[in-house]
Amino acid sequence: MSVVEQYARAQIVTDEDVQVLEEKGAVPVVLRYDPDIDPRAVRIRLPGPHEWSFSRSLLEQGLRAPAGSGEVRVWPCGRVQAVVEFHSAQGTAVVQFEMKTLIRFLRRTYIAAATPVRG
Repeated sequence: MSVVEQYARAQIVTDEDVQVLEEKGAVPVVLRYDPDIDPRAVRIRLPGPHEWSFSRSLLEQGLRAPAGSGEVRVWPCGRVQAVVEFHSAQGTAVVQFEMKTLIRFLRRTYIAAATPVRG
């Protein structure tokens, strides 16, 4: 199975004590899916050392209705945006994505998971 890595831009809506995310506005993020590490998880890396791993199904569910508890929560925000809220000891980061970016990423992860490895 192949790794899916997608670069995107997201809008930081709020950030409390997450020092690397001081600059509000569009920030580069990396969406990553590595089925060899965990075929059920996706990773989102924000600038600096901020990376979260969580259930791929949580991301998918959160695009339709509020989902999650604990460190990661996802919910739709209108028809074209989705919000992902990350909680850590350093604070909370609320990040807004274009829905189509997350849908495209999820679609690519399902294709990658279904593609057999060729040797």
